[in-house]
Amino acid sequence: MKHLLPRLPYAQDALAPAMSKETLEYHYGKHLQTYIDNLNKMIPGTPYEDMTLEEIVKKADGGIFNNAAQTWNHTFFFETLTPRPAGIPPRLAEKLSESFGSVEAFKEEFSKASIGIFGSGWAWLAQDPAGRLKILAESGAGNPLTKGMKPLLTLDVWEHAYYIDYRNRRADFVKAWWDLVDWKKVEGRLQ
Repeated sequence: MKHLLPRLPYAQDALAPAMSKETLEYHYGKHLQTYIDNLNKMIPGTPYEDMTLEEIVKKADGGIFNNAAQTWNHTFFFETLTPRPAGIPPRLAEKLSESFGSVEAFKEEFSKASIGIFGSGWAWLAQDPAGRLKILAESGAGNPLTKGMKPLLTLDVWEHAYYIDYRNRRADFVKAWWDLVDWKKVEGRLQ
């Protein structure tokens, strides 16, 4: 199965100024494309050749895992952004409050986890098999799917996600990112 660059659900300049067109040209157009190209070169003749991206993420390791997970993570990340953010739907707000005390407490904890990742990685909001919401800070290409959890929301804190617009100010990137989250998509992923 050949994996392809997914289409963005918005124009590359639609997220500015929080995320510039130049950032998307590099982050989406070059970084994500490279992970996809690498994965497509690595899987022919392997057990992963005909698997979906999610299956590869759950079963592979090493370079195949890294490129598959980075492809999956980036696709998920870009699909969760919107140039027209709306408020958090009541059902999701209730679930976040139930799990973290309040929506604001969730945002604070998620921001802290995102900023605190040493080096490159991903911050996740995920739902465990019992339906509880958890925040995970994963280094490298880490993904909750490998822990049997359902991803709901992610933030890419690899430097290529923010360096053009924010240089080394990761905290400023995290703060701006909150205004790009498509909360309806996040709610739609709840079990």
